[in-house]
Amino acid sequence: MRPMRLDMAGFTVFREETRVDFTDADFFALVGPTGAGKSTVLDAICFALYGTVPRWGGARGLANALAPSATEARVRLVFESAGDRYVATRVVRRDGRGTVKTAGAGLQLMPAGFDVTKLDTGLSPDDLGEVLAGSPAEMEDAVLAAVGLPYEQFTSCVVLPQGQFADFLHAKPATRQQILVNLLGLGVYEAVQKKATERAGQAEAKLEAVDRVLAGLTDVDDAALAQVRAQVDRAHELAGAVAAAVPERDAARSAARDAHAALAALDAELTVLDAVRPPDGVAEVARKVAAARAGVDEAAKAVVLAEEREEKLRGELAGAGDESTVRLLLKAYADRDRLTEETATVAAALTAAEREHDTAVAALTRARTAAERAEADLEAAFRAHEEAKATDQAVALRAHLVAGAPCPVCEQPVPRVPAVPAGSAVATAVAAGKAARAASEAARRAVQEQDAAARELERVLLRARAQHDQLTGRLAELDDQLSGAATVAALRHDLAEHARLRAELDEAAGAVRSGRDAARRARGVLDTAEERLRAAWRDFDTVRDGLARFGPPAADRDDVAAAWTALAGWAGGEAARRRADRAGLAGAVAEAEAAAEAVEERIDGIFAAAGLPAGDDPVRAATVAVERAEAAHRRLVERREQAAELREQRAGHERDARVARALAGHLRANNFERWLLAEALDLLVDGASGILRELSGGQYDLVHDKGEFFVVDHHDAGLRRGVRTLSGGETFQASLALALALSEQLAGLSTTSASLESIVLDEGFGTLDAATLDTVAATLESLAARGDRMVGVVTHVPALAERIPVRFEVSKDARSARVERTGR
Repeated sequence: MRPMRLDMAGFTVFREETRVDFTDADFFALVGPTGAGKSTVLDAICFALYGTVPRWGGARGLANALAPSATEARVRLVFESAGDRYVATRVVRRDGRGTVKTAGAGLQLMPAGFDVTKLDTGLSPDDLGEVLAGSPAEMEDAVLAAVGLPYEQFTSCVVLPQGQFADFLHAKPATRQQILVNLLGLGVYEAVQKKATERAGQAEAKLEAVDRVLAGLTDVDDAALAQVRAQVDRAHELAGAVAAAVPERDAARSAARDAHAALAALDAELTVLDAVRPPDGVAEVARKVAAARAGVDEAAKAVVLAEEREEKLRGELAGAGDESTVRLLLKAYADRDRLTEETATVAAALTAAEREHDTAVAALTRARTAAERAEADLEAAFRAHEEAKATDQAVALRAHLVAGAPCPVCEQPVPRVPAVPAGSAVATAVAAGKAARAASEAARRAVQEQDAAARELERVLLRARAQHDQLTGRLAELDDQLSGAATVAALRHDLAEHARLRAELDEAAGAVRSGRDAARRARGVLDTAEERLRAAWRDFDTVRDGLARFGPPAADRDDVAAAWTALAGWAGGEAARRRADRAGLAGAVAEAEAAAEAVEERIDGIFAAAGLPAGDDPVRAATVAVERAEAAHRRLVERREQAAELREQRAGHERDARVARALAGHLRANNFERWLLAEALDLLVDGASGILRELSGGQYDLVHDKGEFFVVDHHDAGLRRGVRTLSGGETFQASLALALALSEQLAGLSTTSASLESIVLDEGFGTLDAATLDTVAATLESLAARGDRMVGVVTHVPALAERIPVRFEVSKDARSARVERTGR
């Protein structure tokens, strides 16, 4: 499994959307300060595939996937495995009660050559390829098939999480043995043992079933076979005798059928010949046809005369001129008389409207003059009022005093307002002003009323003038139209002449229609008579055609009655000759039937001798007897063959049960699994020892004894020490050597199809001294340079990070963690 791209949003410290592109990062480091989120990137890879993370303590730690206060976390991993490209997605949500659940999970096989950058264009899930899993329950099997590793093997061979790096090194022998069983898939041998036990039980059950069937196969000995063969021979003898008698019976039956057929044919011919008689009324048909043809000719002549008279009247009506023109001229005379009267009436109304308009204009002028005088009087009253106020200021101030309010001059409260003295000039001016204002308002209203009346009369006058002009123009048009036209009396005479001609034309057209109806009726009578004549000839031809095999005489086609009489006479003679031959045919029929009955009795005797019923079909009965005898013989042979086959099957089932029981017994003792584990541990320790020797500068080799790990210290005379005595840096070296060897050799040792295309180490490189760190870095560089897998480390040691070509710097602020790629 090789990660290509990782997208996170709301996942632990990565609150905001974050993308990590591993596309061409064959050797990379995740760097950054402690707590920035470096290990969280590896957690996201594990979570996308398996739905959990090692440091969460199993699926119950699912709530750890959500960033603080976030309600949803999304992780999407694009990875390659065994040449195919996949995309795994998981979504976690927190509901209203605070419960965190997996809302969605899926695994899809992406199309070949799919461009990963298209994920940024908003593709729907349907565009990403074939769906291999669409729910969390389906993910485990789908991921195992794609990656080839279950969760425990993945976190031990591909992504090595922080805190579990030395678990395999320090594990107890039994625990380490179980880890190797899981990593190498040795549980398959336990499954083989169970399968062998199951197959042994199945073989024994089949053995019992075969024995039961064999117990039911009785009467299959040689004596029974000889008896069945004798029955077959007797059935074949019966069939031979029946086969010889049946053709004789069939010949007798055929002769009887032929005699019956000849007699029936003779009777049928007599029936046909006796039925030939002329139909009733055939002599009247020709006379009715002649009378109908005469009626048709007379009706046709009457139609011709009526059509000639109609055509003549149409010519006279066309010569009388266009009736519509006459009617238009008469209408124009009537319109001119009517419009002349209307014009006189409208002219009188126009004159009256002009007089009323002039009167209204004069009244409007007088009202405007009166309004101007009223305005002048109002202006004079205003000036007089102003002069009076200037003369008597005290009286003028009284108008502004309010009882209880302060005085505008002395600011003292006014207990009451004093009355204006009688005869005051101000009071006189105020009264005059009010009278002048009332007169001015009245004059203004009068002007408005007169102006409205004048406007309305002007509109009436305009309408009257327009109507008068319209009528005058229409009269002029009518005068032009009637210029040079005939008088009204002449036009009315022409109209009456048209009416007379049209009435006569309608009468002539009615006569034409009546004549044509009479002609159609006469034609119908003729058609009916001719159809009866044709029907009579068709009946005759049908009867004569039915007698064609007897050779009837030629018919007279001019007289149907004579033709029928001749045909009936000839048919009577033919019938008399055939009646003379009937007695001989009846005797032949009786003789043929007697011969057929004799053969039938002989066949019945053959079946009676064999003790079998003959039935309606002796050949079939004999065939059935043969088939039953042969079927009984075949059944006996098949039962004998079945018994022999079952004996062979019994031997095979007995052998299968014995082999399966032996295999199950061998595997039940676990000897084979222990041998495999010992061989795997030897290979693993040999590979790890070589790596540890290189990491420790030749100081240490790794060995094992009875499942325990030891190191051989070549700097201390080859002293063998337990791995728990190693320092922190030495423990890291030994653990790294085991991890690399385990990753290196798992593909060759495992029974599963694991695809180890990457390894990511998340452990404290800071515990190493400079020399060991340089050795570790060189080892990782050599592993990456081989090009067969991606190599990644999680570290905050600058000396190691600087030697790695691609670095993903992880940083964190108060809001979210982020990842930035640096290096080559």
